[in-house]
Amino acid sequence: MTASMKTVGEVMIDILEANGVDHVFGIPGVHTVELYRGLAGSRIRHITPRHEQGAAFMADGYARVSGKPGVCLLITGPGLTNAITAMAQAQQDSVPMLVISGVNARSTLGHGRGRLHELPDQRAMMASFCLMTHTLIEPTDLADVMARAFTLLRSGRPGPVHIEIPTDVMSARIPDPMIKPARALRPRADKGSVDEAARLISSGKRPVILAGGGAVRAAKAVQALAERIGAPIITTANARGLVPHHPLSVPASASLMQVRAAIAESDLVIALGTQFGTTDYDVYVDGRFPKLANVIHVDVDAAQLGRQPDTRLPVLSTVENFLADLLPLLETAKPAAKAEARAADIREKARGELSAKMQREVSILELVRDTLPGCIIVGDSTQAIYAGNLFFESDRPAGWFNAATGFGALGYGPPAAIGAALAEPGTPVICLTGDGGFQFTLSEIGAARDAMAKVIYLVWNNDGYQEIETYMIDNGITPEGVKPSAPDFLKIGEAYGLPSSRLSSIDQLADALKTAAGRQGPSLIEVHESLTLGMRP
Repeated sequence: MTASMKTVGEVMIDILEANGVDHVFGIPGVHTVELYRGLAGSRIRHITPRHEQGAAFMADGYARVSGKPGVCLLITGPGLTNAITAMAQAQQDSVPMLVISGVNARSTLGHGRGRLHELPDQRAMMASFCLMTHTLIEPTDLADVMARAFTLLRSGRPGPVHIEIPTDVMSARIPDPMIKPARALRPRADKGSVDEAARLISSGKRPVILAGGGAVRAAKAVQALAERIGAPIITTANARGLVPHHPLSVPASASLMQVRAAIAESDLVIALGTQFGTTDYDVYVDGRFPKLANVIHVDVDAAQLGRQPDTRLPVLSTVENFLADLLPLLETAKPAAKAEARAADIREKARGELSAKMQREVSILELVRDTLPGCIIVGDSTQAIYAGNLFFESDRPAGWFNAATGFGALGYGPPAAIGAALAEPGTPVICLTGDGGFQFTLSEIGAARDAMAKVIYLVWNNDGYQEIETYMIDNGITPEGVKPSAPDFLKIGEAYGLPSSRLSSIDQLADALKTAAGRQGPSLIEVHESLTLGMRP
């Protein structure tokens, strides 16, 4: 019996479906159309951004909320290079992203003859920051290559994976393979490490937990550990909402001096799924994060564990697997005394350390959260987001994330919010973006309209790059280049079909949010820092 034949592009779509992909983000072009051959007949929804960077930011937001890899289809050359910024953000923040791109025909590679969209070595360019990059030279290798890609995306520390397919390979016909979903190979600590962790924890009198983005999918287990041993849970920006409003929750940055003091006073630090990166632990780059003597550090990435040479016990494991093995060993543990009082004291002192302006910004974030319970707040690099990263409690896991940490890419919020909304339809997604950052990816509100994504664009307008202007003034530099003009955002929103409003008072925000959340598609609300809020730098 002759095996049925399909093109590589058709088999690719089958493989994506078999691995649970339900959305792809991309802009079709001559160099990728063969990858689209099987798309229309599949269950996968295609979302068209206005720029390839937007496609990858959408994939990022989708992955953070869904827990599944975000997938992009991009043309060779400029399509791929346009997405590099977003892919680098995913690498920094450990977000699973699969980018499938075209590349020129096999016979042309490496010759430099001026082919359309040609790069000297596209794969080598991607190799510097991707978990994997592969050029599909042999068409029948497709299933094996994709199995390896999905295994990497689901195992160890997530990040971007890149597969490039030459244009002549896309249309090649190959036998229809038997496709199985790739397995997740999640690290699990050896028994000796778990036993040692239990011993250290049992002897601790004043423990504290530092939880990062790697702990988000283990929220219930982290809460169980904290309650069992009596430990405040200090969350990084990417872990906010891990245990919302719990008496042991401390939604404050370890860059704040009061939080650092509490960590230094602890006799045991349990670090779960956190890199100890500068943007979480030393955002002001003052070098004053305390030197810790008794640390249990759990992470899926051996390289990250190796970067902390003073760790008492490095543990190579997912947080989920580690806590599943650890908790049964702590059934008779006695919680440390006055843990909830310790957590409350840290919260109070941390919030009090913020400037009056930042405290007001946090109050507005809390108004957004409380007006739309369970909403997702996706941020760009703007002042209210900086304040929230220092102190803010989301009311759900994966309900607060932004690009003001890690790679720090401006323009992240508007497209990433679309991906988040598609990952969780019906949940209001608030994109909090500044007037400067919004203009990096402003056109993506058109993609939000096309997809009818339930995104509320909350534009925080402070007439330029105020954070940079303030930094210049504080450092004795005459401000220059920090006052880019902005369009009338209401007219832009309305031109794309978004109901748009500008608030004259912050007292109008709650009603405006409720009205926007009641709509089926996207909306835009502008808050002007001086005219609406009466705030000054």
